[in-house]
Amino acid sequence: MKRILFVCHGNICRSPMAEFILKALVKAKGLEDVYHIESAAVSDEETGNPIYPPAKRCLSQHGVWFDPMKRARKVVPADYDRFDRIICMDASNLRRIGRIIPSDPEGKIHLLMSYTGMGRDVADPWYTGDFETTFQDILEGCEAMLA
Repeated sequence: MKRILFVCHGNICRSPMAEFILKALVKAKGLEDVYHIESAAVSDEETGNPIYPPAKRCLSQHGVWFDPMKRARKVVPADYDRFDRIICMDASNLRRIGRIIPSDPEGKIHLLMSYTGMGRDVADPWYTGDFETTFQDILEGCEAMLA
């Protein structure tokens, strides 16, 4: 079983979008028994909150199912042992996860867009309101990661 954890700042926009986009891609390929996918935050400010409504709308517009009971949680040090890959949405998440998981001896922690050959950040819709660009970035990153 391949265990993947997506990480963003608050776990209400980008990382849950990535969680459910990858789950949809995995389901379409019949690989549901091969992958376990979750998401979390580097911050605790949104802990317990549901997926942000515009993120839910964007997923729905693309026909991507999401769990309406999904609630934000913060990354904990034990996640390093629980997951094979910890995929951050941006460089800030990468820096902040280093305070929670100070060592990455197995090389598990990556930026999502690095799978596409670009080391750039996934567009952050929190400030722009552009959830479509975020969706497309995440889709591209997830497809590249599965390839």
